[in-house]
Amino acid sequence: MAQDNDPVKNGFAVSLARPGRNITGLSTIASEISGKRLELLKEIVPNLARVAVFGNTNEPGNLQALKETELAADALKLTIQHLDVRDAKDIGAVFREAHKAGAGAGLILPNSVLTPHRAAIADRSVKARLPLVYDTQFVEAGGLMSYGVSLTDLDRRSAIYVDRILKGAKPADLPIEQPRKFEFIINLKAAKQIDLTIPPNVLARADRVIK
Repeated sequence: MAQDNDPVKNGFAVSLARPGRNITGLSTIASEISGKRLELLKEIVPNLARVAVFGNTNEPGNLQALKETELAADALKLTIQHLDVRDAKDIGAVFREAHKAGAGAGLILPNSVLTPHRAAIADRSVKARLPLVYDTQFVEAGGLMSYGVSLTDLDRRSAIYVDRILKGAKPADLPIEQPRKFEFIINLKAAKQIDLTIPPNVLARADRVIK
């Protein structure tokens, strides 16, 4: 596997250190991601106090990601509004809830319901004038900003596992590795659409800028 979000909870491995079964590889588990995303939102949104978190309680790893987000929010003195999106038909309603509650920005947790509709989500965020931080796929579809695991790096590293297994190593004995490389991408076109100015010090840290 190249990028599973939680191999242990998803039943693929007994532990990351010693999988114990016939599957190994790489995981996207990285506890610092939510905190970093909130920090970036606070830097680009003046006087940010409330953040809407779009998640899916049916999604493996969602509750853990939400807990990490809440801990990071406490440290940054931000209030979290968790919005559960279990079906595509819920998308319009959760955006209205975020607006009604006065959210100044939003964060999308890994979500198989929202990802297929990423272009529509990006468009709604522009219409709602709600700055959102996502995974890479959303920014490439028109979203504002992403910070997350480099999936390209995970795919490349998975080739090492293939090589080792073909040479006789047992998957059960090969530790599952976590991410090493992260990407920060900003879409200036999306920022302009919601009249948001990205501070120069934030822009300078981006790995890629979409104009």
